[in-house]
Amino acid sequence: MTIGEVADHFGLPAHVLRHWESVGLLRPARVEGGRRRYTRDDMFRVASIVRAKQAGLPLPDIRAFLAARDPAARKDVLRRNQRALQARMAALRSALDLLEAGLNCSHEDIATCPNYQGHLAELVERPLESGQ
Repeated sequence: MTIGEVADHFGLPAHVLRHWESVGLLRPARVEGGRRRYTRDDMFRVASIVRAKQAGLPLPDIRAFLAARDPAARKDVLRRNQRALQARMAALRSALDLLEAGLNCSHEDIATCPNYQGHLAELVERPLESGQ
């Protein structure tokens, strides 16, 4: 496949694939005139990068994960990012719960709604961090 076909397939601008190549994430074959040709294996690699980006992994970690020949090194990268993703998911779940509490509130002033306040209690009651 050409770079344009791969970009269209994944809904990406072609310059993103070129950037990923420049930072060592992709190595498509070159044909006449230096044009890139992507194989099925390249498609799986692009899919891996896309999914890892969706999970919030930075490009250096994606490169380390994909390049790791040692399973322990690969797992270290994945564990570190797993913890970060779990923390983001918990924060998003909490934010969604707050929105749903707001949608279910019939109080005139939402700031006085006990149910809504309950979702904010952990922020109100936690000790101040230094510098605040």
